[in-house]
Amino acid sequence: MSHAPQHLYEPERPAVAVQLNHTAVYARDRRLSAEFIAVILGLGVGAPFGPFLPVDLGNGVTLDYYEKRDEPIQPQHYAFLVPDEQFDSMIARLEAVGVTYYADPRRTEPGRINRLFGGRGAYFADPSGHNMEIMTRPYERP
Repeated sequence: MSHAPQHLYEPERPAVAVQLNHTAVYARDRRLSAEFIAVILGLGVGAPFGPFLPVDLGNGVTLDYYEKRDEPIQPQHYAFLVPDEQFDSMIARLEAVGVTYYADPRRTEPGRINRLFGGRGAYFADPSGHNMEIMTRPYERP
């Protein structure tokens, strides 16, 4: 088996600006899941694009909801950095649609938020079982 030269794995200096543009999010019902996250985050759902139903996050990244009805969906984790002044209204929208939020990713602290890194955060499930997170401060990484 041939291995690529080590220099192919070394980061370029200076760092090249690489940005996530879009990601596919599998859903049992693409409209239900796209509208759910759009409502919670206070966003809109775009026009269908081929098999995808997009939700533009406003920072150049789009969640492209793709329907998968005949296979199980592997739950993924999606974390959204949200403005502090909009956090309470997002929690209120979760409560209004009857979705329980949690302080922790394992969902053992229902109806509570966390205060990690001086911000506020919460986890909740979307209609397809993905573990969604809203947070007002990014994680502090070493």
